[in-house]
Amino acid sequence: MSIRHGLLALLSQGPRYGYQLRAEFEASTGSSWPLNIGQVYSTLSRLERDELVTRVGADDEGRFVYRITPAGEADVREWFATPVARADRPRDELAIKLAMAVTTPGVDVRQVVQAQRTATLRTLQDLTRVKAAAPADPADQGDRAWRLVLESMIFQTEAEVRWLDHCEAFVARTAPAAPAAPPADAPLDAPIGETSR
Repeated sequence: MSIRHGLLALLSQGPRYGYQLRAEFEASTGSSWPLNIGQVYSTLSRLERDELVTRVGADDEGRFVYRITPAGEADVREWFATPVARADRPRDELAIKLAMAVTTPGVDVRQVVQAQRTATLRTLQDLTRVKAAAPADPADQGDRAWRLVLESMIFQTEAEVRWLDHCEAFVARTAPAAPAAPPADAPLDAPIGETSR
């Protein structure tokens, strides 16, 4: 999700000012994507430049209020209707790290996998505890949004554990065989290729 579309989605519900947008964005994503207020205002400036939002004045406290334009409404509707492609998602740092570990001499790939699995399982336990403490059928709209985000995080974490299991099995199966030890009766100082007479 882009900040741009997240802000447009919030503005499609009615006019808002920057700090309000930041708070509602974080509430809608279950605080899984914290925003810097500077990101909000720089995004609003670009949206205004692109005529997707317009500044409609200030509230009683002097905060600029923004409203979505018809072009912004069309843009956010198109965003909701368009599936997110895998290529549009950020790179997976863990996959890159393991790929680099496999190709870097002296790195114990199994140890890298084990360390990550331990951390990932700990995260999964934490997320599961949070889910167990939350209401099963939240009535509040913000709580429902957070529940979806939380369950997405749990499913992704479970998938990461399965993928790490696969990586460990793959590395074990494809690791180069250790060089064979010389036979016990072979002379240690014989040049390679010579046999004893």
